[in-house]
Amino acid sequence: MARHNTKHNRRKPQTPVVEHPKHPADPVVTADYERKIRLFLQQATDKRMQHGTLAVKCRAKRSPSAFHAALEKLIREGIILKKGESYTLSSRENCFEATVSRLSAGYGFIKDETGVEHFVPGKFLLGAMPGDKVLARPLPQRDDRSPEAEVATILDAKPGVQLSGTIVPTEEGLCLLPDTMNICLHIDYRESEPYGIGDKVLCLLTSRGSRHADHRVIVLVNYGSAENAENCMAARIAAEDIPVKFPEEVLTEAKKLADAGITEFDLADRLDLREECIFTIDGAASKDMDDAVSVTEHPDGSFTLGVHIADVSHYVRYGTALDKEAFLRGTSIYYADKVIPMLPPALSNGICSLNGGEDRLTISCIMELSPQGDLLSAKFHKSVICSAVRGVYSECNAILDGSASPEIAEKYAAVTPMLQTLDKLTDRLERLRELRGAPELESTEAALLLDENGHCTGLAPIERGKSERIIEACMLAANEAAAKCAREAQIPLVYRVHEQPSPERIEQLKEMLVRLGGTPPTFHEAQPKDIQQLLNDCREEVWFPVINSLTLRSMAKARYSEEPLGHFGLALRDYAHFTSPIRRYPDLVVHRILSDLLAGGSAEWMGKRYGKFVQQAALQSSETELRATRIEREADDCYAAEYMKAHVGETFRGVITSVTDFGVYVTLENMAEGLLHIRDMPEGEYEAEEGWYIKDTLSGREFRLGMPIAVVCARADISAGQIDFVLANDDE
Repeated sequence: MARHNTKHNRRKPQTPVVEHPKHPADPVVTADYERKIRLFLQQATDKRMQHGTLAVKCRAKRSPSAFHAALEKLIREGIILKKGESYTLSSRENCFEATVSRLSAGYGFIKDETGVEHFVPGKFLLGAMPGDKVLARPLPQRDDRSPEAEVATILDAKPGVQLSGTIVPTEEGLCLLPDTMNICLHIDYRESEPYGIGDKVLCLLTSRGSRHADHRVIVLVNYGSAENAENCMAARIAAEDIPVKFPEEVLTEAKKLADAGITEFDLADRLDLREECIFTIDGAASKDMDDAVSVTEHPDGSFTLGVHIADVSHYVRYGTALDKEAFLRGTSIYYADKVIPMLPPALSNGICSLNGGEDRLTISCIMELSPQGDLLSAKFHKSVICSAVRGVYSECNAILDGSASPEIAEKYAAVTPMLQTLDKLTDRLERLRELRGAPELESTEAALLLDENGHCTGLAPIERGKSERIIEACMLAANEAAAKCAREAQIPLVYRVHEQPSPERIEQLKEMLVRLGGTPPTFHEAQPKDIQQLLNDCREEVWFPVINSLTLRSMAKARYSEEPLGHFGLALRDYAHFTSPIRRYPDLVVHRILSDLLAGGSAEWMGKRYGKFVQQAALQSSETELRATRIEREADDCYAAEYMKAHVGETFRGVITSVTDFGVYVTLENMAEGLLHIRDMPEGEYEAEEGWYIKDTLSGREFRLGMPIAVVCARADISAGQIDFVLANDDE
């Protein structure tokens, strides 16, 4: 059966280009050799030509220094490739230029000039690091995911590369085990930064070899024990070059705006809603509240829904230091009990946050809805509000289910009738969503329970009460209205798009459903209602979490685009992100554009003003969102491992949610996920059908996708965010 080989493919260092410092090359002669080299390699019957043959054809003896200078220049520019002692034109091997986007243990990704990512096996990276510009050649693609490639040569090595990792002992002394590699790097010791076994550190790459194992580093920062999830994440964030501190210029600009408060000039031409009953609902720990709601039910059963969003665009003007920093960050990053904000606290937690009892500038979306919840019309206004109550999800849920204490009931007395009306309207909006056929996928994330020291003491499935659903439904309605407004006005916008899943992914999903015992709906080209039917048909099955997870994986990734491509997952033609400008840059851009539209900007003028910018903003916002998502997932893994570290040796129940050729991944009832490796299965002869089962051909025992299983937590590596299981006694 297939197994992963843990030995590294050790390449011999490439033969260096010979230099002739005593005989400087004549530029004219060198240019002539460049032309000859390209000509002879183009005419070669075989793609490759040996060094000696090429030298003879070019008559290199006439000027060896110019010949070697020409070779070096062509290699450096990626026009020719050198392998051993032979050369070829890169154009004859379908090579393309790309940038290394990220590394992981044993592999990496490069992004070509069109923005497409290519998977690169570790042995084909040639020591390339994130940020390096490389010349790559395609490899045969093994599945329908990322296309594959290998690095042919490194064109431009990024200077100042930093990487996080753990100090580990080796036969050659203490070395760095990077978080993104499964090899150890040599450390050049500096007394100014002492370190020891098990420390989590940030390092600077100081020299490179022809493969990752030959790179050398120095330690820049020691964060302390790698047995602490908080230390591990601090190092990873630094290595990702994610800005944590704000530049002084940005802080000064934010403080000046916050200190100025709201003036009469700011209120000019704004719809004054300060006497209206408007309130926020957020998590208890939230400090950056950027959305508030209001609703009125009319005698005929129709509704007027108001969604009032902090007018961040009033403060963060295009081209300012604040705007440039927000564009760079793209989004706030939330992990564990921490946040890396997009905007300085003076804005995010201060003048832009819709704090209870304080006047705040907003952009209001006032929607007229039918008794069934259909959107009849929507108008946007620059406005000013004063939130009546700082609502908290848990407290609002208690009001709605009748379990609120007298103190909570008194706090919400003024808004309780409106909260109940929102409850009724949300039922209508959710029913419409169901009728549209929007797939109802359940969250696979876990809430982290932390103690006063920030250590993870528990995991629990994330639950959404009615008030969470109220806010979600209201925000979806406003986001749809914003996108529809821009599309109909024919003005540029940053849309939130979610494209149709590929037919290959859907066929794989249907095949897995059949294997698990389900019956997929009959359809050829998947529509949202088909996916929803598929989920509904097996929602009561014990293996539903597996299908839910597989469905999530089969979906295309949502992203930002300047084109209104619609949202498959929500079954909506129009969708944009309008409701979180404090923490998402695309929302801020949408506010900026709608503000200009409200001020009378014509479609032609706005096309010239924003046409190119929305393309840049969409691309940057998509990339920073992916980075934030990666960091948040890594944090979840590290903190989950920190929790499970305290429970090594204990037995847990779970379900097999993923099958590979080296083992199965098990998701526990507490949502922690770990690996049961083949080496930790009972002795036998195993064969695997990746994605479906691992089977012992001697005993006939199978470990199948969706199978309930009892496991013991054997190991938990906090630094790597990995949990390892062995079989519990009753499952052996």
